[in-house]
Amino acid sequence: MSFRPTSMSANVLPFPGQGTRAVEPNTLRPVLIVLHQETSTPGRVGNVLRALGHTLDIRRPRFGDPLPETLDAHAGAVFFGGPMSANDCDDYVRREIDWIEIALREQRPFLGICLGAQMLAKQLGARVAPHPQGVTQIGYYPIRPTAAGNAVCPSWPDHVYHWHREGFELPHGAELLAEGDDFPVQAFQSGHAFGFQFHPDVTYAMMHCWTTRGYDNMDSPGARARHQHFADRAVHDFAERAWLKAFIDGWLARKPELILAQAAE
Repeated sequence: MSFRPTSMSANVLPFPGQGTRAVEPNTLRPVLIVLHQETSTPGRVGNVLRALGHTLDIRRPRFGDPLPETLDAHAGAVFFGGPMSANDCDDYVRREIDWIEIALREQRPFLGICLGAQMLAKQLGARVAPHPQGVTQIGYYPIRPTAAGNAVCPSWPDHVYHWHREGFELPHGAELLAEGDDFPVQAFQSGHAFGFQFHPDVTYAMMHCWTTRGYDNMDSPGARARHQHFADRAVHDFAERAWLKAFIDGWLARKPELILAQAAE
């Protein structure tokens, strides 16, 4: 299959407002966090959310945690990565993909990272599959923001961290925000929902864990050697960390059209 973008939308939705929002700890709603392994953490994304004053409602549907019937009590939702595939037949995988429809329908901020982005793409009708030549991305690889991506959030990093063997096509009607080489769709937007093929959530400690427990994956075609992960992190991590803070801040500021219309009355 080809991972080339199949559709582009003219509706680019930049983040509302400029600068950093004032933190109001007593009024900010929690962010729903969906993890896929017992030892997984929300990493740097969780750190940014906490710094902005949000608590984290962490759930692991794989181990029996239910998902809410609505996002009315949450500021947004983040689905993280995992070793499974969005194409797996496990009940929890299907339930998570189906649940994303709630975030889309309610126009709430949704962010899918790696597996989470693949689940979002599946919910939107796009195909998810391995690279036709079996290529993987494990380590740092370059990405290129599109004009739409820069309109949404400027100062994208030119290299980001990856750990995946599957990619996805651009969902119909979605906007391509960043592209790459072997896996062209690196970031996309559909309304208030965003999908990142890469991992801005990975902390230094997480990288040590992944490159130790997942060492066998580094023999895969296209994967970077373990030492290269840390050498590249020293070069690229500062830009990725600064961009993530700006992105999360603007992402959470998005409101459903109904709320904006009521505010204008």
